Amino acid sequence: MCGRYTLTTPDLAPIGAVLGVTLPAVPVSYNIAPSLPVPIIRVGARGGYELAWVKWGLVPHWAKEPRSEYSTINARAETVSVKPAFRDAFRRRRCLIPADGFYEWQKQGTGKQPWYIHRKDRQPFAFAGLWERWQGGDEALETCAIIVTEANALIRPIHGRMPVILPPETYRAWLDPATPTQTLLPLLAPYSADELTAEPVSARVNNPRNDGPELIRPLDS
Repeated sequence: MCGRYTLTTPDLAPIGAVLGVTLPAVPVSYNIAPSLPVPIIRVGARGGYELAWVKWGLVPHWAKEPRSEYSTINARAETVSVKPAFRDAFRRRRCLIPADGFYEWQKQGTGKQPWYIHRKDRQPFAFAGLWERWQGGDEALETCAIIVTEANALIRPIHGRMPVILPPETYRAWLDPATPTQTLLPLLAPYSADELTAEPVSARVNNPRNDGPELIRPLDS
């Protein structure tokens, strides 16, 4: 699963350049946690790409109440196209979720050691995401989930799952509502282990109220 991630680069120009748009700067965060508002990139109501802020933890449009269970922060790649909570969003409301790193926890004895995973070049990237809009009378809520898949060779010793990181050349197809399912599903694959690095970090990241560059500082430094 993916339960925490980072966006320490306010400039999303590398993602915007691929899409041919200028994206606004975003606040820096070293500990993005479920239920927080997070930036996503999606196709807007009038067409074209837009950056929007939504709550992390998807609420299906058909839910009776605007509440999300903790499990809806992630959608499994193997079932995202058929599971009732996610299948409508998978067909019509896909998004990019900008990030530049994420955390996974490795079981060690009676505890867990957090690891920080990021690209070797420290460049921002995009998770494969889904977004949804819940409407109840005058109340509206927009939410999102990150799609996760099996871990690659680098992450497998730490955790069995990892978020889907989309290659830039797939961004447009992922966002296009007309892209067929048979084209989308192969994109939900583990990202190349050769382009990532993993470092053990402080357990301070376990508390979502902690935020700052010390959270991603490797323990051996």
